[in-house]
Amino acid sequence: MPRTTEQSTAAPTAAITQPTDSDPLLQLEYEKAPPNGPDAVRGAQCPHELALRGMPVECSACRARRDWLLINHRRNVWVRCRCGNQWLEPEITRKDFDSMLTDPSWTHYPTLAQGQIALGFDGTFAGLYLE
Repeated sequence: MPRTTEQSTAAPTAAITQPTDSDPLLQLEYEKAPPNGPDAVRGAQCPHELALRGMPVECSACRARRDWLLINHRRNVWVRCRCGNQWLEPEITRKDFDSMLTDPSWTHYPTLAQGQIALGFDGTFAGLYLE
């Protein structure tokens, strides 16, 4: 069989699929794997104040100044407040977001909405600072 010159030089990546059987080791490996792929959505809590270009970030709905959820999808980063207000923040790049990820452990949620509810960023804790 002749070889073609159009062979891929990229290393194949093994996709981690959710285990269907009840093997706890496979389930643990799946849960600890970081989100990957072009459509992965990642979130990071930011309990302290953010200052972009020297200006403090403030929620336009409730005037909160700290305790944010930063949401990264592709090149975009959104800031979400505990009151449920969310906005695209072009001043925060993906590189900035990656530098904020200091905890190597991951918690996976089936959807972004379920993650927001579990972390308290769905409006339930509006006006409260959790520490």
